[in-house]
Amino acid sequence: MDYTKLKIPNHVAIILDGNGRWAKERGLSRSEGHKVGFNNLVNLSKHVFRTGVKYLSVYAFSTENFKRSKEEVNFLMNIFEKKFVEYAKTLKEENIKLVFSGGREKPVKQKLLDIIDYCENLTKDCTKGVMNICFNYGSHLEIVEAVKRISKDVKDNKIDISDINEECLYHYMFQDLPPVDFMIRTSGEIRLSNFMLYQLSYAELYFPETYFPAFDNDAFDNALIEYTKRDRRFGGINYETKSN
Repeated sequence: MDYTKLKIPNHVAIILDGNGRWAKERGLSRSEGHKVGFNNLVNLSKHVFRTGVKYLSVYAFSTENFKRSKEEVNFLMNIFEKKFVEYAKTLKEENIKLVFSGGREKPVKQKLLDIIDYCENLTKDCTKGVMNICFNYGSHLEIVEAVKRISKDVKDNKIDISDINEECLYHYMFQDLPPVDFMIRTSGEIRLSNFMLYQLSYAELYFPETYFPAFDNDAFDNALIEYTKRDRRFGGINYETKSN
């Protein structure tokens, strides 16, 4: 694939959907699907950054996912505890900074929070790109927390209320990242599920039917081809393409 002939989005976001259904179709447990899905994330993310993408955000675990069965939640937490550090070391070798977006309150265990802090510190000086794992994440929560932090800074006279604008709000999100250019949700589900709603305002959306464990490098390349065909107008008109 000649990536110089494609439009490469600066910030890609992926909702990692379909692990359980992928496993069920193969007579496996949902937990096994999550394990395969995480392994795929490790391989796929390296490829994504090698195409020229600078920021990759993935929806790994939402605040609502704690409503799932205790068995499934515990399995996922164990995967994160065992795999995050290994993954951080892999990203460091690729010169990719690892950050996490999401709430830090219970029911997330302190052990896992300590692992998250270790991973962020391990990769903090990496400069090639940023991998943002949205864990215990919800966009409503993120926006509410951003408003609280802005309100506190105004109260403490760190910023003036007149300084608050659309750009300012980005700086108060869980991570100060640029807007999302291209959002992919695997498995064929067509909804956003409370994922990066502010950052997705003008993103191109893509909903392949492939379950995430099978969404490999070729599938991502096909997504880039689709993105290249899109005409991003940001509310305006591209007269060169005679768009309406």
